[in-house]
Amino acid sequence: MKEIDFRQDLLPLKDKIYRVGLRITLNAQEAEDLTQDTLVRAWTRRAELAGVKNLEAFCITICRNLAFDRMARAENANQPLEAAGTEACDTAPGPDERLERDEKLQRVHQIFNALPERLRTALQLRDIEGLSYAEAAGAMELTEAAFKVTLHRARKAVKTQYEKIENYGL
Repeated sequence: MKEIDFRQDLLPLKDKIYRVGLRITLNAQEAEDLTQDTLVRAWTRRAELAGVKNLEAFCITICRNLAFDRMARAENANQPLEAAGTEACDTAPGPDERLERDEKLQRVHQIFNALPERLRTALQLRDIEGLSYAEAAGAMELTEAAFKVTLHRARKAVKTQYEKIENYGL
């Protein structure tokens, strides 16, 4: 691999690293710290990165490991995401449709945040970040087959919980 350039190679990854850190920690400030620490670690180890095939997956793995290390040290519990970040651009004409959409989105966020960390991370990497199965499996340190099983279980858990809430109000 060519020599690593911070602006060209590492800086474009900061948003993805931040989102992964946010999904793991559920804390915006902690995710910012993880992003910064991940970029610093990757930059200080740039001489060793010649053998790395996928820099993005490598940085996500660093971020994930840093998050787990911090959580183990602090023994902190996951906090739900604040509802302030859930509002999106709306083209619906009526306020009732907007309210219904916001409630559905909030339910999905609650279901997503209630998932175990492993399932949340699998959904984050594949469905939100758009990594390939191989890249996401590498970032989670799983085989591709094990990652696919984990992703299937995560999607099924979200679907089942959402259907319970929609159909039965549970």
